Amino acid sequence: MLMVNSIEVRYSKVILALRGVSLEVKEKGITTLLGANGAGKTTTLKAISGLLRTELGEVTKGEIIFDGKRIDRYGPEDIVRAGIVQVMERRRIFEHLTVEENLIVGASAVKGKYNTMQGVDMVYSYFPTLKDLRKQTSGYLSGGEQQMLVIGRALMAHPKLLLLDEPSLGIAPLVAKEIFSIIENVNVEEGMSVLLVEQNALAGLSIAEHGYVMENGRIVLHGLPEELRRNEDIWKFYLGFSETGKKRSYRDVRRYKRTRVWIG
Repeated sequence: MLMVNSIEVRYSKVILALRGVSLEVKEKGITTLLGANGAGKTTTLKAISGLLRTELGEVTKGEIIFDGKRIDRYGPEDIVRAGIVQVMERRRIFEHLTVEENLIVGASAVKGKYNTMQGVDMVYSYFPTLKDLRKQTSGYLSGGEQQMLVIGRALMAHPKLLLLDEPSLGIAPLVAKEIFSIIENVNVEEGMSVLLVEQNALAGLSIAEHGYVMENGRIVLHGLPEELRRNEDIWKFYLGFSETGKKRSYRDVRRYKRTRVWIG
């Protein structure tokens, strides 16, 4: 469904943020993109969703193909209409609106195509907590409840591909586990593809069918979740320290040839 082919991203035509990044998301599949802070994960999502343009960023090399069409030259509104919706990190909600009003806003991208209240009922079926809070002002919700809300709002647009940026960030582990379980259910029951960005490697790999590891704007490793979970070098990389306590990068942990995935 999605193919990112050797893209390069620059900000303000000068700052090189991504170099030769390639990945793919299969139709009705879940793919996870892992890496530490500053690795380039969020920039990759914004390149796909078209939001780079709002930050003076652009794809300067390579291409992004979605459903057989090249989209890296589309504006963000056209990419949403094509079926890609990004859930930003840090739970960006309309705090003065109620839970249900926030959900209705999410349907604006597909107005006239779907019954809005049927969409609301669909979201409530996955997030019954939101149904109980539907009249509550969103700014008073807990972090976990707000995370459910932003995912639910994205589902209101009935995307073919959902881009999730750090859904476990800043919320309790039990709530995060519940959210990951719901993401799995949505993937299976709605046939929705998911590209999940996570720092929590175990959580990301627990629901994905393929994983990519990113460092310093490059993909350094990719494979099946069970292969990545067994890779001792990955855990040393994520822990960030060697046996002597010295902080290390993935390059320090293991000599490798940069993986370059050609998709054609």
